[in-house]
Amino acid sequence: MNIYLDFRSQIVKILEDLKYDGTLADDVSFSGIIVEPPRDRSNGELSTNAAMVVAKSSKQNPFVIAECISKVLTLNEKVSSIEVVKPGFLNFSLKPSVWLDILANAFEIGDKFGSSDLGQGKKINIEYVSANPTGPLHVGHTRGAVFGDSLGNLLEFTGFEVTREYYINDAGTQIDALSRSVYLRYLELHGREIEFGDNVYPGEYLIDVAKDLNVLVKDSLLNASEDEWMPKVRNFATESMLELIQSDLESLGVKMDNYYSEKHLYSSGKIEEAIGLLGSKGLIYEGTLPAPKGKIIQDYEARNQLLFKSTLFGDDVDRPIKKSDGGWTYFAPDVAYHFDKIERGFDGLIDVFGADHSGYVKRMKAAVKALSDGRVNLDIKLCQLVRLYKDGSPYKMSKREGNFVTLSDMISEVGKDVVRFLMLTRKNDAQLDFDFDKALEQSKDNTVFYVQYAHARCSSIIKKSTEMGLDLPSLKLKDVDLSILTELSENKLIAKISEWPRLIELSSASHEPHRIVFYLYELAADMHSFQHEGKLNSSLRVLSDERNKMIARLILVTVVRNVIRTGLTILGVSPLTKM
Repeated sequence: MNIYLDFRSQIVKILEDLKYDGTLADDVSFSGIIVEPPRDRSNGELSTNAAMVVAKSSKQNPFVIAECISKVLTLNEKVSSIEVVKPGFLNFSLKPSVWLDILANAFEIGDKFGSSDLGQGKKINIEYVSANPTGPLHVGHTRGAVFGDSLGNLLEFTGFEVTREYYINDAGTQIDALSRSVYLRYLELHGREIEFGDNVYPGEYLIDVAKDLNVLVKDSLLNASEDEWMPKVRNFATESMLELIQSDLESLGVKMDNYYSEKHLYSSGKIEEAIGLLGSKGLIYEGTLPAPKGKIIQDYEARNQLLFKSTLFGDDVDRPIKKSDGGWTYFAPDVAYHFDKIERGFDGLIDVFGADHSGYVKRMKAAVKALSDGRVNLDIKLCQLVRLYKDGSPYKMSKREGNFVTLSDMISEVGKDVVRFLMLTRKNDAQLDFDFDKALEQSKDNTVFYVQYAHARCSSIIKKSTEMGLDLPSLKLKDVDLSILTELSENKLIAKISEWPRLIELSSASHEPHRIVFYLYELAADMHSFQHEGKLNSSLRVLSDERNKMIARLILVTVVRNVIRTGLTILGVSPLTKM
């Protein structure tokens, strides 16, 4: 029950009538109209910019249009008061029964409150993490993993069919480097002296991989040529790294629906097929590119290459598809991979990249637009860096790698729930500071503790009511007088609860799960204030001798608990019942 969306629909209907009678222009757009809770609730309970949005294109005074809207809205039986504020904003309040109906509905449908059919069953592919299978996941991968997984939960909650996918970069030179690194560790196990060069991975985690390899092959590869040992070691090392990555992801509560191999693109002919399709559309040509802007390259020589006309689709420059030596560029398999997604019937694609992939955004969007004729939208979300702090100083060292903090390091320090919640306390494209000490602090400053504590408080109250003989699930709302809830702290909670469906749809539409974290913190703050007032004044306590008031307040507390639980579940965080 999204009261804000309901009133937006009503306001758009009023504006449609104004268009019909000639007050508004025929081509006026309503897309920018929002109905939202005002920051200052003294200005009313709902506010809209509707008149401001339509006035300019219709060459009308927004104040006059706002008054036209106001005259019609005043007749609505749900509206208690309405005010037009210059230059044309509308602030209005609703009758108490409207908010109580929302509370009753939220209680009846439980954890489904806030869910919707926004997605209408559309198929969405979310690709995230996709780290090279050369080592354990680090803190940078962790943020992307949490973001992608939470976004998937959010989209499912709003009616989308979601496929979570990991793209395995198992066809590049990094896999050869991994294989050589494992082979060196294998030789080391057999007493050979080894030396790590520039193109290998010296991490100690590969010792265990080499030990497992040794169990399988024993000494059969000791004197083998590279052509002989490379394929065997490559397959074994890649599979081992994937198992390590999957284990890391599972410890974070992340389970992928599909792992897609880059090697498959080469062996299946998908690259040739995708590039052929672009060619059939007249989007592939042989040509040269100018020197990169802003860079001085001595003796730059333009080379004839196979190019994709990405500039036709919003890119800054056309992109090389094939190198002058005849090999595919890194961009070619990426094009083929997204072509495969389109062929699999996805209605929308989401890529979650690290900030270092910002240069790929325009070219990948151009490729998807070209391949799908604009039918499939690609949204690319960039996750900025995470700065770690401990004991007031930057925290960089890993127990096993020596140069970065792994995902497993983080979980062992603070636990899965804390990691997931705190990774979403900032918008994905903003840098995030993760303080290990703050993460374990039991205070208001620790957002995850603050929200978990509110849920635990609600659960404790409900448990005590059960021990007192009350069976809330069996209550029939027609027998409950919710109009008893007139205290300011009660009304504040009800108003906040009423924002939940709107918040969910906004978060889903914008692909921004961090909004849920902010909302839960605000709801938790209102719940803690409500509880505190009850401690100071016995007449405001939930559990009391006034049965009718107690039942009404228990319904309110139950809905608060349900909303927090639902929000935490979307974020992949366990709702605690006691702390």
